[in-house]
Amino acid sequence: MSSRLVTRSRLLLWGGFAALAFCLPLVFKSGFLVSLLCQMGIMVVFALSYNMLLGHTGLLSFGHAVYYGLGAFATMHALNVIGKGGSPLTTALLPLVGGLAGLLAGILLGYVTTRKAGTTFAMITLGIGEMVAACSLMFPGIFGGEGGVSGNRVIGKESFLGFTWGPQVEMYGLIVIWAFVCTVAMFALTQTPLGRMANAVRDNPERAEFVGYDTERVRFLMVVLSALFAGIAGGLSALNYEIVTAETLNAHTSGVVLLMTFVGGIGFFYGPIIGAILITVMQIVIGGMTHAWLLYFGLFFLFMVLMAPGGIASVIAVQRNLWTAGLFGRVLPHYLATALPVAILLAGLVGLVELSYALLAGDAGVGAGDTATKVMGMQLQLRSPGPWLAALAITAVGLVLTRWIGGRASLAWNAALSTLHGDKT
Repeated sequence: MSSRLVTRSRLLLWGGFAALAFCLPLVFKSGFLVSLLCQMGIMVVFALSYNMLLGHTGLLSFGHAVYYGLGAFATMHALNVIGKGGSPLTTALLPLVGGLAGLLAGILLGYVTTRKAGTTFAMITLGIGEMVAACSLMFPGIFGGEGGVSGNRVIGKESFLGFTWGPQVEMYGLIVIWAFVCTVAMFALTQTPLGRMANAVRDNPERAEFVGYDTERVRFLMVVLSALFAGIAGGLSALNYEIVTAETLNAHTSGVVLLMTFVGGIGFFYGPIIGAILITVMQIVIGGMTHAWLLYFGLFFLFMVLMAPGGIASVIAVQRNLWTAGLFGRVLPHYLATALPVAILLAGLVGLVELSYALLAGDAGVGAGDTATKVMGMQLQLRSPGPWLAALAITAVGLVLTRWIGGRASLAWNAALSTLHGDKT
């Protein structure tokens, strides 16, 4: 590796994140939180593999779940074939089977999809994704039908260095190792000539062709490599859940990874990592708290598109630039002052959403005089005007305060940015 890729600051940064990841189970000891961390690690690899297409090569794919799902099924079949004759070391290496399945699928499907770019590429991937998802129900011998394919990751009679991969915390350690290796490998790829040419094909394919590069070949190689890492993520998912269903291949999975990448920020390598962690938390934690979590997610995605189209990573990058320029202290008091009215506004909106959802869904029995729902730990009567008026009042107060205080924060923000840009020029 070149000195540009391996630097002291990067070694410290990567080492620090690796140490933090391994120490998290010591803090979050409950089984639920460890399972949540496992899902985060898998989705980080999956989102980063997708960003190799969207962020680095400019290819919008609606069928990336194909490689993820095929990798998961291949890993599960390999696990069942090995059975009792295998060992925990073999289990630890099985994600490579998923990666190989994704790689082969990337070679076959990438040859077709990368002949065109832009909207045509997106539509071809959508069609191929739907075709593979349909085939998963047509061939139950391979995909297990609606019940999927299941297995047991604990194989062999002896442990490997004391690990059997039975406890979830041991599986978390395996996922962290694979996620770390894949993340470093994908970052290293961005620093190679292929990674640089992928950026050139994304930004100006005509100029890339003019200087002698085959843009179709660059797109093909990036699809194949992204499929490799997506297959590894699918293999980790198969080992983690010990079951693979047709859902891993459908458009919903492709849509989720697209949203993870976009929300996190496609213009930054660490953006998909942030998006994968955040969306996973919203799916599992908020999804377990309320049935209306999809509405919250939709509103959040709409807010990101309107207010921060560059993703969360772009907002972090701006704050870092302000910090470096010594201007962050100007906007910090305004951030803190805006936090309270925003919290009030969100509390009112959550109250209205939960009341409306419970009333329309009839969770407590529509038509009963004492219908009730629980909002933020409070038992509220749906038929009584009190909770509705209180939620409306809180929302109105929060909106007024947010516009008033937020307006001042916006002025301070614009002034700081103007100073920052003026210093740069």
